[in-house]
This record gives sequence, structure tokens and C-alpha cells, in this order.
Amino acid sequence: RHKFCDPDAVDARLIEQERLPIEERSVDGVFANMVLHHAEFPYQAILEMKRILKPGGRMVITDLDKHEFQFLKEEHHDRWMGFYRSEVRHWLQTAGFSNVIVNSIPGEQCCADSSCGTTSAAVGIFMATGTV
Repeated sequence: RHKFCDPDAVDARLIEQERLPIEERSVDGVFANMVLHHAEFPYQAILEMKRILKPGGRMVITDLDKHEFQFLKEEHHDRWMGFYRSEVRHWLQTAGFSNVIVNSIPGEQCCADSSCGTTSAAVGIFMATGTV
């Protein structure tokens, strides 16, 4: 059995993105699902993910494409209205990740309605990966 199939081998925590309470170079992989658009400093969050990865470790990020739906920022408390993929690619490369890939997830969108029900959003989702 692969260690990721064993629920006892997974350590899940709720933490601040920019200051991870995890030892440097101590994990094999990091998965951040819809995290960056809530981070105050997205690039710092990426640096923290890299800091905790062992050599050869892999990071996977999924998040929102850049959009103009202001109600998502107001009602969902998003700090950022998504990101340009080129910006995310640049952050990963600048942070020192190799094998960087940033692509759309075909057919996947994040959908939400405004609280007043007059506006709805369908935003593309990207996946970014890199190796230490």
C-alpha cells in the first residue's frame, strides 16, 4: 500500500498560509486547494510550501483564474480576485521550483451566486505544480 492510501499516514492541519508550523524539508507533498486567493501574501504562502518540502517533493495548487466578480471578494471574503496563470508560473519559478506546469482544469469552474441572487459567477480553475 502507498502511504497516501493509509489515513493514519496523513497529517491534516488548519494553519496560516504564510507561517506553516511544520519543520523545514519535512514533507513529501503539499496540496493547496483554493487557498491562494484567501492568502494575504500569496507569494509568501508559496515560499512556505517550498520551505517544508523535502528535496524531490512536489507541490500542487488549485485556485481561481483572474476574474471581475467583485461580490466574491465581498461576500466570500476573498483577498484576491483570482490570478493570471503567468503570474503564478512566475512565482513558482522565482521561488525555485522546477518542472513548473500551470494549466487549466478542463471543464472545471467555480460557481457561486451572490447573496441577493442577482449575480452569479463561473470562474475557471487552474492547477499549478512544481518540484523542489
